[in-house]
Order: sequence, then structure tokens, then C-alpha cells
Amino acid sequence: MAYWAEHQGGNCLRAISAIAVLTAVPLFAAFTRPAEALPAFAEQTQQPCQACHVGGFGPQLTPFGRQFKLNGFTLRAGDAFTLPVSAAVIASFNHTDADQPPPPPTHYALNNNFTIDQVNLFIAGGFFDHFGFFSQYTYDGVGRGIAWDNQDWRVVDTATIFDSDVLFGLSVNNAPTIDDAWNTTPGWGFPYTTSSLNPSPGAGPLIAGGFAGKALGVNAYAWWNSEILAEFGLYFTPGNPFLRTFGASADNGWIDGVAPYFRLAYQKDYGDQNFEVGAFGLFPNLRPPGSHGSGPTDDYADFGFDASYQYMGDNSNIYMAQLRFTHEDQNYGPSLTGGGVSNAHDSLDDIRLDASYYWHNTLGATIQPFYTWGSRDMLLYAGNRTFRPDSTGINFQTDYTLFPNSDSPLGERFNMRVGIQYTLYTEFNGAASNWDGAGHSASDNNTLRLFTWIAY
Repeated sequence: MAYWAEHQGGNCLRAISAIAVLTAVPLFAAFTRPAEALPAFAEQTQQPCQACHVGGFGPQLTPFGRQFKLNGFTLRAGDAFTLPVSAAVIASFNHTDADQPPPPPTHYALNNNFTIDQVNLFIAGGFFDHFGFFSQYTYDGVGRGIAWDNQDWRVVDTATIFDSDVLFGLSVNNAPTIDDAWNTTPGWGFPYTTSSLNPSPGAGPLIAGGFAGKALGVNAYAWWNSEILAEFGLYFTPGNPFLRTFGASADNGWIDGVAPYFRLAYQKDYGDQNFEVGAFGLFPNLRPPGSHGSGPTDDYADFGFDASYQYMGDNSNIYMAQLRFTHEDQNYGPSLTGGGVSNAHDSLDDIRLDASYYWHNTLGATIQPFYTWGSRDMLLYAGNRTFRPDSTGINFQTDYTLFPNSDSPLGERFNMRVGIQYTLYTEFNGAASNWDGAGHSASDNNTLRLFTWIAY
């Protein structure tokens, strides 16, 4: 009991204090913000948050929200001009089971940190019947930098083919899967908010964020009868001056030419419930960072399969399940000759399943087991005692959305979510115990995160 009072009791007091701070900080910010700084899409459509988003808060989409996105963000209630500007703040308190190895990020301790994770500016809206955009710019409170974030600019039109309605669209975006309308693909998958202060496994498929903000793509898609989606795109690496202008860099390497991307999905909507099954893929050939011209490349092939089910009912009790499996083939050229890897061919696999429940679009809970595994490579995973990328664990989250019906006393566009996340690792970077050869266990990285997320 004395040990608990000294150690765990102190953690509880810090957590209680963090909850108070995380609630008070955004409320103070909301009272000091001008009234026009509100979510642009809600103002444009005159719909409450829960019309587009499960749980009354983004980014998980309802069937209506998916239609709105695929239609290029063009739906508008009336002809009045609405200011296409919004903002969001994400703040959190983070505690790991053991102090993290030094040195910590600048301005932070080895453990028990409060941080402003992100401050987001959104310029987003639809114009006329054919053009819309979603443009996000982010201040990273941990890295102390500003960069462009998710970009999705669309042109859409409709036609009737074989007595069926077909929507045609073109998306210019800066990350594979970021233009996708389902929350099963990596761009918008669970968990929907994290902190870069928290430990995370070192390996993941390139399609799962490896090119976020570091590439540009042009994707053409057709949405047949609101059921079948077929999409094809090409991604390339912009020049260094362009990337530096937007706070980014090609640190994963340069795409040689263009990288093909595809997405196929079938959705069936039964009114109070819907399901989706699909596949996606990305095929980049990469040159080392800073290299140009001809010569061998590191060639990757990412394939993924996904599925989702939503029971919406009358929005009193919402149930969801989402599955994603990704396989990556890695064939090395310059990385092998340069001593970055020990094998000419490696592979990596990742599977994630999340199940959620929301009560009246306010109180929700989600659980997500995940497993990443792959080839043993003595150079690629040199920091892992077993030279393997394997990581296994479970993400837990419970959250509460204050104003899913847009009935906030601060204005109908203000909304706020508070939540608790816990990540439990049974295997981390190749092992359950002594994964780094320095005595650290996977469970040392178990993380408690209390967060608040406000939008206005």
C-alpha cells in the first residue's frame, strides 16, 4: 500500500490534474475565439455533426458523410456564402508504464507529459456543383513546426450509364488513401488521434503514412449507383523546394517516376445498417533520399483488403466493426548495396480489427487488437534484439462528445470531445522482453493518454 500511494497514487493525482487542465484549456480557447471560426462543412450543409460523423465528431464517416466526400464536398444548403475556414486543437496528457529512453523531445520529460499535440487550420468547402476541397495545415506542438497536412482537392460530375447513376471524380491529394471515404484504410483509420510523444513500433507498411505530405497524387474514380467504387491514381515526389515550402521532406526516398495506386470497394446500404468490402494497393519504386537519375531502385508492392459494418439504427445505439489487412513486398536494390538491409527481399504484414459502440452519438468505446510481423533482417531491424519487426497489442479508447446535435451554448458549430486511450503491448519491435537488448520489455511502452479535441 505504501508503494501504491507513493507511485500509483502520484500518477492518479497527475491524471486527475491533467483531466482538469485538458477540459479547461479548450473551453477558455473557445470563449476567446471569434464566432466565425466554426467547422466549415457543418455551416455549409446546415447539418449537425452526427449527420456526417459517427459519434458526433470526426473523422469516422456515416453513409451520408461518405456521400458528401465522394461528391466532392459540394452539397450546400441554400445559396448563401459560408466562410470556408475551421480550426481544431488537440491536447493530451501522456503516461507510459516506464520512463522512455533519453533524451526526450525538447521541452518534455521522460514521462508524464502534458502537450498541445496539434493546432489545425482547415480551409474547406464546396463551390458550384463540381468543385470542392479539404485543405489542412498543422502546427505540431511536439516538434514545434508548421506543415501542410491532409490535402484533398476534387472535381466531380455525374452521368447516367445503363440506367444507373454514376459519379465521376478527380482528386488531387498528398497521401495515398487520404481521399478514401471509408475509415478502414490507413489515411483515416483508428485511432483517429495520437500523440508523437508516445512510443510506437518502428515498422509499418509504406502505404500506412509513409508518403503522407511527401507526395502528390492525381486519382480518378467512378462511384457506380452509390455501391461500387473504382479508383486509380498516380503519385510522384515533388521537388525539394516545393516540399520545404510546405514543411515536408522526402525522407523515405524519392518515387522513381510515378507510383500506381488503386482502390476498389463495394458498399451496400440497408437504411439502418450498411457494410463494405474492398481492396487497395500502392506500388512505389524508390531512390535513396537526395538521389536522382537512373539506376536501380528499392521496389515495394503494398496490397490491402478491408471490410466494415455499421449498424446505425435510430442513432440511439450504434455498433461498428472494421478490418484491415496489409501485405508489403520489399525488393531492395540501393539499400542492399549501401548496407541498409541484409536481405534482397523482405516482407511485412499488418492486421487490425476495431469494434466500436456509441450511445446516442455521445458516449463511445472502441477496442482494436493489432499485429505486425515480417522478415528477419539483421540490418533493417538492427535496433531490435531479434532483428524482427513483430509488434502485437491492443488499443482501447472511450470518449465523450459534448455536442453531437450542434446545440452548444457557444454556438451551433462548436464541438468538443474528451477521451481516454490505453495502448497495451504484448510484443514490441520483435520481442516481449528485452526487445532492444538493453532490458526493456514490451510492456514498458504501455501508454495511457487522456485527450481533448475541440473544433470550431
